[in-house]
Amino acid sequence: MADTLLSQQDKFRRRDRAKQFLDRIAPVLLSLGVFVGVAAVTSLLFTVITTGWSRLSWNLIFAYPSANPQTAGMRSAFLGSFWTVSLSALVSIPLGIASALYLTEWSSHRRLRRFLEFNMANLAGVPSIIFGLVGLSILTYGLGLGRSIIAGAFTLGIMTLPLVTVSAAEAIKSVPEALKHGAYALGATKLQVTRHIILPRSLPMMMTGAILAISRAIGEAAPILVISGLLFIRTDPTSIFDRFTVMPLQIFNWVSRPQPAFQELSSAAIIVLLALLMMFNAAAIAIRYRYQRRVML
Repeated sequence: MADTLLSQQDKFRRRDRAKQFLDRIAPVLLSLGVFVGVAAVTSLLFTVITTGWSRLSWNLIFAYPSANPQTAGMRSAFLGSFWTVSLSALVSIPLGIASALYLTEWSSHRRLRRFLEFNMANLAGVPSIIFGLVGLSILTYGLGLGRSIIAGAFTLGIMTLPLVTVSAAEAIKSVPEALKHGAYALGATKLQVTRHIILPRSLPMMMTGAILAISRAIGEAAPILVISGLLFIRTDPTSIFDRFTVMPLQIFNWVSRPQPAFQELSSAAIIVLLALLMMFNAAAIAIRYRYQRRVML
């Protein structure tokens, strides 16, 4: 009996020692992982900035692509990104917010709601190349839209729709139930509660998720590569049915060339793309802070 108690005590002591060792080593391992990640990103940014900083100029944005790296720019790719991202935002943001409102407030079928929420969450993690293949088969060939801006925009819109829907649904769920119940108690309809209670208080988080989705769309290359392909375009798009290219594809085109001058151009284009992404993220933070102050007041 005594031997059994002593053996159990030894086991407990060993477990305590193992737990103490893990408690001591875990912060070190986590800090090491953070350091490795930050160091890798910092080294990449330093390499890109030092390589492409000297090639930053207005000619990079306003000049057309060329075989001469001294005069080459990405005007057509910049305009293509603007067209596709703007149109995809017009598709994904209204549909995403409407879908989130239906799933969280208006749907009365619990099983259908759970089924849709489960599939939306799964679609948010699907690789972007899958959306490109779906857009190629349905939009480009099935509907006959061709390799046009509207096909690429709808593909990006479908790709970002789950992300906008999930973030908007979480924003709606963050609205206090007491506010909605109080409005219903005063005789407000569901539409009035949605318009005057839910949307004003969930709009900051909704806009944050929408802008982050746009930031993802502007940096995507795989679905646009499937839809558009690697093109050499020296004209401005004037219609949603024109052929197009985008900045990530133009960067890929320059990176794949062996000349050092094109490597510098690609680094400069990466700096421009990173600056746009930072602007979108800053706009998301500013919009959220502004609307949060307005709601609090």
